[in-house]
Amino acid sequence: MDDKAKNQAPITDIPTGVLVLASGEVFYGHGAGLVGDAVGEVCFNTAMTGYQEILTDPSYAQQIVLFTFPHIGNTGTNAEDEEAAGPAAKSAARGAIFRENITKPSNYRNEKPLGDWLAGRGIVGLSGIDTRALTSHIRETGMPSGVIAHAPDGVFDIAALTAKARGWNGLENADLAKDVSTDENYSWDETGWKWGSGFGKLGAKSKHVVVIDYGTKRNILRCLADAGLRSTVVPANTEAADILALNPDGIVLSNGPGDPAATGAYAIPIVKELIDSELPVMGICLGHQIMALALGAKTLKMEQGHHGANHPVKDFETGKVEIVSMNHGFAVDADTLPDDAIETHKSLFDGTNCGLRLKDRPVFSVQHHPEASPGPRDSFYLFERFAEQL
Repeated sequence: MDDKAKNQAPITDIPTGVLVLASGEVFYGHGAGLVGDAVGEVCFNTAMTGYQEILTDPSYAQQIVLFTFPHIGNTGTNAEDEEAAGPAAKSAARGAIFRENITKPSNYRNEKPLGDWLAGRGIVGLSGIDTRALTSHIRETGMPSGVIAHAPDGVFDIAALTAKARGWNGLENADLAKDVSTDENYSWDETGWKWGSGFGKLGAKSKHVVVIDYGTKRNILRCLADAGLRSTVVPANTEAADILALNPDGIVLSNGPGDPAATGAYAIPIVKELIDSELPVMGICLGHQIMALALGAKTLKMEQGHHGANHPVKDFETGKVEIVSMNHGFAVDADTLPDDAIETHKSLFDGTNCGLRLKDRPVFSVQHHPEASPGPRDSFYLFERFAEQL
């Protein structure tokens, strides 16, 4: 870690950080980032790169992210790699857990060491724990509720932290999209980052899509622009009539956090009306789950979820296997899909549903993240497929 970084306690024999699970397990280590504590669902992410994109992905709202890759921090942080989009952008993850102490940044794009950045984003960090053991625990018992805490003096009230973890309601029945969605409409025409030139701008002559913001990532909007599509981003609860009044050529249902059934209480009627409008509709992650619910299917809570950039998914439309980026703790129950919906993608890890399309309308969605960020770009063709439908 950079000697000048303020927000990681000096490495001593005294633990300055701790993770306390609702089940009673306690993991001591070195604190970093925000001084204080935070409660959330503990999940593990297997990506080897892109820690800043992961920690700013709104889909991680009220979660504590355990990184299975041991060395985190070497590229530092910079404003360009943040994924939360729009004027209402807020911190996503509540905590971050690392095996090794945060690495000193060594990259020309670095603007701030990770420890300082964590503190500025309100994220509690913890390093020096056995991440393999904790990952195995999650794989065996599911994603637990936990409290992550950072105290430079090493003083922790374990009983109080345990009670806080046990008293947390969890993500089931939680509508978190309302907490991370934009408060007002805004436009987006920025294209993807390129070596030597940075981000670009979309030309004036382009199709127009409306993105319903359940917690959208900037790179989804950039990938739409790379496919020639100008976006208007609207709040999650925007009525269908107001969306259609914007005269879009298509609709995108974005990613986001929380229980899709809870968000669906207000989102399902809106999406049903948009599907009936005959406009092309594309759903991503939570947007995929909301679309499935609007079609009459059901969703379910997963034991450990899918979080990483190395997940194999088969596309039944092309017969190809793609390596994709995933981040979700709920899944669509494929057995409940209606007769007019076709399952288009499936996880080769556990067989869960990863995509659908309607037989008679230009409507499709995927569970994974075709924009990656971080992750492989095997699925970028989905943005091009959507653009062709317009």
